[in-house]
Amino acid sequence: MERVEKMEMVEDDGRIRTGTLWTATTHAITAVIGSGVLALPWSVAQMGWIIGPLALIACAYVTYYTAILLTDCYRTPDPVHGRRNYTYMDVVRSCLGPRDVVICGLAQYAMLWGTMIGYTITTATSIMAVVRTNCFHYNGRDASCGASGTLYMVLFGLVEIVLSQFPNLEKITLLSVIAAVMSFTYSFIGLFLSIAKFASHHSVRGTLLGVKIGVDGVSASTKTWHSLQALGNIAFAYTYAMLLIEIQDTLKSPPPENQTMKRASMYGIGVTTIFYVSLGCLGYAAFGNDAPGNVLTGFYEPFWLVDIANIAVLIHLVGAYQVYGQPIFAKYEEWLAKKWPDSAFFHNEYKLKLPFSKGRAYRFTMCKLVFRTAFVVITTLISLMLPFFNAILGLLGSIAFWPLTVYYPVTIYMTQAKIKRGERKWLVLQGLNAVALVVSVLAAVGSVADIAQRLKHVTIFKTEL
Repeated sequence: MERVEKMEMVEDDGRIRTGTLWTATTHAITAVIGSGVLALPWSVAQMGWIIGPLALIACAYVTYYTAILLTDCYRTPDPVHGRRNYTYMDVVRSCLGPRDVVICGLAQYAMLWGTMIGYTITTATSIMAVVRTNCFHYNGRDASCGASGTLYMVLFGLVEIVLSQFPNLEKITLLSVIAAVMSFTYSFIGLFLSIAKFASHHSVRGTLLGVKIGVDGVSASTKTWHSLQALGNIAFAYTYAMLLIEIQDTLKSPPPENQTMKRASMYGIGVTTIFYVSLGCLGYAAFGNDAPGNVLTGFYEPFWLVDIANIAVLIHLVGAYQVYGQPIFAKYEEWLAKKWPDSAFFHNEYKLKLPFSKGRAYRFTMCKLVFRTAFVVITTLISLMLPFFNAILGLLGSIAFWPLTVYYPVTIYMTQAKIKRGERKWLVLQGLNAVALVVSVLAAVGSVADIAQRLKHVTIFKTEL
């Protein structure tokens, strides 16, 4: 009997899949919720009570709509009986060809690398917040409790250099579980603290149009750049499309994978949207137009709960950094190994016996040791030079939103569904493409302009909270 059941679980490609609607929904929620949630109250504050919540809901709807289109492209050319595509890039390759694979790959790896830079900045911010919160708690709010993040970024980089030498960290299930638990921990603590702060002053703060020009030295240009940057922050928080196909590939059938994944995306993005709107709006109601760029840096008591939230951010990002970095390492190492097939630098494997491990050895090539170290060092240096949390998130959102969240899902779907130029659906989808492109360009312009503006007033390699 057991043998028959096991045979029934083998799919048409010989693999065994056990994923269900609920596991896919869980994966979808954990894929979307991340460090981008910390910037939502600030993002709403830049746009105000009217545009801020609308932007959160609109971005959620676009993410859901394009996800629905992408689910039908997991199998090609038929969404139910066609050949499986195991990754987002496989879908692009099947439907659009090699040229788009290169362009999509560049966008994906730029997004991955940029996220690593953002994680380095966020980690330093979280550690500085812990130091400052404890200083205020023990020495009083009048104490001088400034904190510098330069050392923390360097220490974080050193930890990531060590972790980068271990293979396939992104495939360790425990790492994903820990990351999910930590992201939910700091997100819910941020929501709870926002509710408590809002309740303490018994009034809704903020204005209809957000941060006001002329108040606290905010110029018209700063207001403009920050508002555009906020769009990028929200888009980054909803990053999902890149991981959808991998989640769909875990699903067993029947029912068809695209049907299950559509429901999972609806539930996952729906739950995430409720949470995002709640945190974004309650955080804005609590802080008003003074909402901090990272919501956790705005709280000081209870200090132990604030510390737990920031430490959860640190634990999450230590592992998440490798989840984003390992695919980049694997890709360029594979390319270099093929380009120089006879080079000892790329192919000779060395062993280093590990102490207290019963004969186990660490295996490495000189390419892996040198290039991974150099990559993390360069990433850390860029983070030290551009320690601007919201601006970097805005830039990442602009990179991810149009090409990866909208353009490729829409273009892939139109190609597979054979939608003809000029048809009503073609016009609607191309209109969505155009709007998303404009939003991405505006978010990129706002983020780059804000970075340029900030660089005039900061000391390079000096990060302060």
